[in-house]
Amino acid sequence: MKAIDIARKLAQLEQGEDACRAYALAIHENNGQDPAQDMESALYILEHGGDYRVSYTCFRNLYDHGHFREDALSVMTQAFYQPNEEALRERYEKNRALLAPYPYFFREDFVPFEDLPIRFYPYDDDGYLPFFPAEERFGDYINFKNPVVSRNFFKDLEKPILAEDVYSQYELEYLRDNVRKSEHVARENHVYLHYTDWGTFCAHLQVLDLRPLLREQKLVFLIGEEISQYPIDFKERFGIDYSRFVPHGVDIRELNRLIWHTQLSTHNGGDFFNEVFDAHPNLLMYPSVFLSNMEEVVQSVEKSLLSVKNLKELRQVFGAWPFRVAKQLYEMKGRTPKDIMAAIYLRDKKQNPLLDKDSRIVPALFFQPHFPNLVYDLRVDEERNQAILFSSDYEKIRNSPLFQGFKYIKTFTPMRRITTSHGAAVKFMDDRAEEKIKESGKDVIFDDALFNRVLNRSFMIDPSDRLYRDSVLVRFEDGKLNAKATFTALAAFLDLPYTETLTYCSDEGRLDPESYKGNVRGFDPAAIYKTYDGYVNDDERCFLEYFLREAYEYYGYDFQYYDGRPMDEAEVEKLIGGFTTMNKFIKKTWKNFFRDTRETPEGLVQTEEEIEAEIETVADGYIDGIAEKRLRNSKILMRGLRLVNLQGQPLRMMPALRLDPALLEQPLYH
Repeated sequence: MKAIDIARKLAQLEQGEDACRAYALAIHENNGQDPAQDMESALYILEHGGDYRVSYTCFRNLYDHGHFREDALSVMTQAFYQPNEEALRERYEKNRALLAPYPYFFREDFVPFEDLPIRFYPYDDDGYLPFFPAEERFGDYINFKNPVVSRNFFKDLEKPILAEDVYSQYELEYLRDNVRKSEHVARENHVYLHYTDWGTFCAHLQVLDLRPLLREQKLVFLIGEEISQYPIDFKERFGIDYSRFVPHGVDIRELNRLIWHTQLSTHNGGDFFNEVFDAHPNLLMYPSVFLSNMEEVVQSVEKSLLSVKNLKELRQVFGAWPFRVAKQLYEMKGRTPKDIMAAIYLRDKKQNPLLDKDSRIVPALFFQPHFPNLVYDLRVDEERNQAILFSSDYEKIRNSPLFQGFKYIKTFTPMRRITTSHGAAVKFMDDRAEEKIKESGKDVIFDDALFNRVLNRSFMIDPSDRLYRDSVLVRFEDGKLNAKATFTALAAFLDLPYTETLTYCSDEGRLDPESYKGNVRGFDPAAIYKTYDGYVNDDERCFLEYFLREAYEYYGYDFQYYDGRPMDEAEVEKLIGGFTTMNKFIKKTWKNFFRDTRETPEGLVQTEEEIEAEIETVADGYIDGIAEKRLRNSKILMRGLRLVNLQGQPLRMMPALRLDPALLEQPLYH
């Protein structure tokens, strides 16, 4: 029986809730083939309290495809537009009243509300569907508060910022908050907003809130041909000579923009990206610091501030700080962990050797909170046929007040070929284990780094997650082989100017540092072609490529060990049996640990050979247990369960950074 038949039957039985669900399924099943059926379904759902968005979308699709246009538009207007028309009109009139006396707005001939070229139909709590009466069409859904900066506003800082047709409330506030006051930089530094069409500008006054944008008088509005006035000579036209002001250093609460450099996994090329962004004139840098360390420093600073009783004591306790920063933090009302973190960035001069203190924009905070390792857990929800991916490390970031305090967050994630990254991580773990034994005599136990990497899907995100709403993934290989194209595109995404500092690697001003003993320096591409044969074998590489094949395909990596054909459980089990390299390292560290911690039962005398045989048996049992866990989790992954996060939201691939083909110096790496 079809969904529509079930829906009609349930409707006859007056089982409204179930009927609504069945009608929604019928719309999906119909896929627009029978417009009359869709109209019936949408009307029932709307009239009987179902998900109105299903009806709304269906009516809009019917209208756009020329079916029941008059009826569909009539229902949408009565149900969604008219109940909100008065609120839209009221906002329009308020914004008109705000603009009338505004000194940097030069038009008076506002379009009457009834003649506006766009009607905004509220769709949900966040956004609208625009309707264009003259063209008899609906536009795409718009959320004016969507926390995404969609363009490179700060590409060129030679002249005052000029932006065209900005209708996002979020982006308008972003410009207000991140362009410094003319008085503070002692030169003309307004934000010039050019709107190409007067009617379209007027229409958007229904949905924008101009009051918080106009308060500081940072914005200059230019409509149509008024663009010829850019930039305005404020001394001549308004009698304001900004050069007479004294430049003002950046205040702690001006810092509201965070660039989160994520740690996708270990040995993913993160140090390389830190070195490229080092010394950028519009960044305050604090790369590769453990999140826990930053939190501890923030807590320590707060404790010290609470112990201070007056400015004299402040000078003594915070003697190493710039006094202006310490005083501002000390006297701040409602001080938050984010405020303290921002102050820590401002105080650390060695991290910011080339910071442009006279810049037109507020510097962004560049932060790579680091973890010793990123471990993901897989939890199966049989009822919903889904697998929950959970990382306690990511949850620490998501819930950290250090992140929650920032209004503007840009996120970028470096990715390196997964098999190469894994081999490098195993080598590092082995080197560190040897160093640790020499330093302290303590053993380090290897975890199952290979399967941890299979479960690590941090390239998959919840698009509604605040920390990932404005995110992009960039490949390590592109940064090495096509540096200009990569960092031009990445700077544009991060809304930074592409500066000379992005053409070389440095660390606190030192050129081409060695991030770790033996690592290649600077833009040397040798790291791309390392195979780490002693640290990962072909069965392990094939396993990684098979279970992470969606990442390979989506981000443009060719398979080198997996042939692309489907696999069954027997083949996967055979591959797991070939994890001899990973097992070797796990077993070696486990044997050392067990040898040092085992206790011989009282009265039992064993030869050295017997002790070693016992240790070997225990280590083999440990490896067998790991192999069983690998196989169990592999079977779960092979079922093709829908992947969700801890909040139950489906995970999708993080968008990939797109490079300008004209800037490529070499063919794209595959």
